Amino acid sequence: MSSLEDERFDGPLLMIAQQSQGIEPLLDAVFSFLRRKTDFFSGAAPEVVQQTVLKCVKKQADLADRTKIEKMTKQAQEDAKAAQARKAAAAKMQKAEAAAKAKALKEKADADAAKLAKDKAKAEKQSKAGDKPSAAGVVAEAGADGSFDLDAGTSSSEAKPPPAPEQGVEQVEEEAGAAAAEEEEEEEEGPRPLGNGMVLENYSWTQQLADLQVVVPVPAGTKTRDLTVSMSASKLSVGLKGKPPILSGDLHKRISLDESFWTLEDNKEVVFTMMKFNQMEWWKCVVAGEPEIDTSKVNPENSKLGDLDGETRQVVEKMMYDQRQKAMGLPTADEQKKNDVLANFMKEHPEMDFSNAKIC
Repeated sequence: MSSLEDERFDGPLLMIAQQSQGIEPLLDAVFSFLRRKTDFFSGAAPEVVQQTVLKCVKKQADLADRTKIEKMTKQAQEDAKAAQARKAAAAKMQKAEAAAKAKALKEKADADAAKLAKDKAKAEKQSKAGDKPSAAGVVAEAGADGSFDLDAGTSSSEAKPPPAPEQGVEQVEEEAGAAAAEEEEEEEEGPRPLGNGMVLENYSWTQQLADLQVVVPVPAGTKTRDLTVSMSASKLSVGLKGKPPILSGDLHKRISLDESFWTLEDNKEVVFTMMKFNQMEWWKCVVAGEPEIDTSKVNPENSKLGDLDGETRQVVEKMMYDQRQKAMGLPTADEQKKNDVLANFMKEHPEMDFSNAKIC
């Protein structure tokens, strides 16, 4: 029997069910019709009547079980698909963050190296200029026979190298420690936003470079049918039916709607996972007009080393090494590099006075 045939009597049966006000009265009305208007009971043996009824009941019970299993299977597939989408979004976000970190660190390292090389060349030039003796200070002495020996002559005052260009060295040292000082200053300005987002009265949100997640609490036991949810590329609204929205307005930035979704978790939280249209920028808020965070203090999550390519992995490992060094009060890789450059410079120029130099 097709689904169309199954549903063609739904209208009259719904009317009977509403008037009967219960399953047992509804079945009683059906069997009463069979007794009064057909020979269902009088034209067959009682055993046949019972078998016929039980056969119909068993058939509908089997169909009900099959429908339940199909519904559970579909729900499990949807949950697996949503989990896979979240995993793919997280992997994409981690890769984008790692690439951005690697690029920023490489640019900073190149700039520091170029600056140190320039300062070193300048200091060497100043040192060489100071090593040349002054011809005006040379005096020819007369020998015992009255001749002049220019080679044996000495200056009226011994030629001394000029004072060490301490100002140039100090400039190199100051610039070498500038990056570390800036980092310390940034840390003192204030705490980083929790999860790169914010916890508010009616909802909370976190973000990564490529996506963000919004969690909206709802009363325990809430069903999907109790919600009113609307999400587009530029707007968001969520709430309970018949009540004002919990969160509603224009999104801070556009999202990729095809890669964004929402779920009701544990019947108490509506969770939005939204992929940013521009996956290389941080959001200040979720909805325009809501409290904002300071995006200069966001803390990108470290990627898993096994998921990174060789070059990016080296950069991330360097960052982890620097964090361990700072925790132990030791110089980072960049700071050690600057110290090595200065140490080599001092070794190559022993004539310079470094007694007042401050090595950072």
